[in-house]
This record gives sequence, C-alpha cells and structure tokens, in this order.
Amino acid sequence: MTQPRIIIDIARTLEDDLFDEGLLARLDALGDVNHIGGSGDRVRMSADVLVTGWKTPALPSRRGPDDRLRLLVHSAGTIRGLVPRSLIEDGVRVSQASAGMARSVAELALYFTLSLLRTLQGVDRQMHQNHDWAEAASFGLGRTVSSETIGVVGASRVGRLYIELIKGLGAHVKVYDPYLSEADAARLGVVLVALDELLSSCPVVALHAPVTSETRNLLSAERLASIRDGGILINTARSAILDTAALEREVRSGRLSAALDVFDDEPLPPDSVLWGLPNVILTPHIGAVTRDSRRRQGRIVIEEIERFFAGAALENEVLVSTYDRLA
Repeated sequence: MTQPRIIIDIARTLEDDLFDEGLLARLDALGDVNHIGGSGDRVRMSADVLVTGWKTPALPSRRGPDDRLRLLVHSAGTIRGLVPRSLIEDGVRVSQASAGMARSVAELALYFTLSLLRTLQGVDRQMHQNHDWAEAASFGLGRTVSSETIGVVGASRVGRLYIELIKGLGAHVKVYDPYLSEADAARLGVVLVALDELLSSCPVVALHAPVTSETRNLLSAERLASIRDGGILINTARSAILDTAALEREVRSGRLSAALDVFDDEPLPPDSVLWGLPNVILTPHIGAVTRDSRRRQGRIVIEEIERFFAGAALENEVLVSTYDRLA
C-alpha cells in the first residue's frame, strides 16, 4: 500500500526550531516525508498533507484534476494570503498552529503593561544612557495593575490569555468584542462594553483583535483622542487596527504612552517619528518569538496530522465560516 505523501514546505532553519527528533519521528511514522523548502505548486499540490510556514508562497485557488492535497497544516498564524478561501471550498482541509504562539504574545503584552505603568522604559534609558540616578528616579509615581481598569479590544485566543494574566494580578477588565456573548464574558470574569465606553473609561487599552473589514482602522483618530490623558495603548496584534498617524501624534505630544510590536511598515523605517520617544516601547514584531512557542507550534502541527489520519476531529481547523474572522 502506498504511503501518504507529506511535504514540509518551510525554511530548514524554521523547521529545526519547530520539530525536535521526537516530533519528526512521529511524522515519519505517518507517511513518506519530504523536506522541500520553496517548492512549486505542482510539487506542493501533489502531497496528501502539506506543512507550511512563514514565507511559504500562496497556494493556487483550486485543486487540479491530478492534485492529491487533502490537508494543509500551517505552522504559523494567519492563513489568509496563503490559502485562498476557494481552496477550502474545494475540499482541502486547513489547520493552523497559531494557538502555539498565543501565550508568548500574551506574556509580551503583560510585560508592556507592567513596564508602561511603572514608566520602566524611561527609567532604564536614563540609567543606561546618562548614568543619572536622580533623573531616572524623577519619572514620578508609577501605577499598579491591581488599581487599574484595563480595556481589552478582542477576546481572541491571545486576548483571553492576556485577560487571565492581568486578572491574576488583580486588574478589573472591560472587553469589547462583538462576537463575545454575555455568558462567555461572565465566564472570563470581565465586563462586556461598547468600544467607545471602553476607550473613555479604561486608562490602559490592549489590542488583541484580528484585522478584518470590521476592525481595520477601528481605533480612528477620534477614538484615540477619547482615551483619557496619561492613557496607555498596547498593540501586539496588527497595526491596521488603528490610525497610525493619529497614534504618532498622540505619543509625540506625550498625552498617551504606547508599546508597539507591530507596524504599518516592517522593518520600522529609520525616519519614523516613534524612534527615541521616552513614552514608547518598540519591539520588532517578536511577540511570538520564543523557544517554547516554536515547539508548541511544532507539536500542534504533528498532532493535527495524527488526528487527520486517525479520522478524528481537527482541533484548530479553519472553516469557510470562520475564514474572514481570522487574524
């Protein structure tokens, strides 16, 4: 009997981060595994199972008459731009490993929250750059998480983990998410509110929503202006959720502080007005970049393929009905 053909179409360096010897042995037990980074459509569509990752080229919109592809498992996050909806409609099952990255992103958002509440980014710069103890200590009194009402935009997988972390430190949490029910909000221990109420009542706002037609530019200049003076904005989701130019004006004026892991242009251009601002933390889109998250992603990939061949339900399947709401 011919073994199923499994193609891994990702860069070898990423593959090494995702799969240890044990995981690769489990994959080898499932079929004929081919490690082909950067293969063409004809090769990829000839697989029974295709494993993809960051920088894997987009798939064709339909299966050809001789194509064998039955399952695609994406080792990274979003599959939009990689897998056309029509391919799922054509019968190819799709799963993704974004769940493996969620905790690392949530922990970075927590770090941002704590740092900005205590103005640690400015204190650290003074200590390192100027060796000035008194100046570093002059940033004023910080704030504690347990005294804050934190607004979360998007009860996504990352958003829920972030809520768990900040509630564990005593924060009161309000959430805006049109897809979150009152019952689910109660189970999360949060208050479900309209977006405008969240922005005007929460001194800390964390973005955890995907980019969709509904969320693009969700935080307009007017809405950013409604956040109270001294407010904090945290974005580890996507920059398209907000009006970047408006946010730049708000942080340059000093009215708001921000921590940003995502930007309209990546890498962040050398002439960006964000560089050097004492009230802004910048990181180069590294929210999910941890050793642990990579291994979790690898395990999810292997487990989904095992479920597929066992005839079990996939735990992270992308359906046509949820395609447009994905990050």
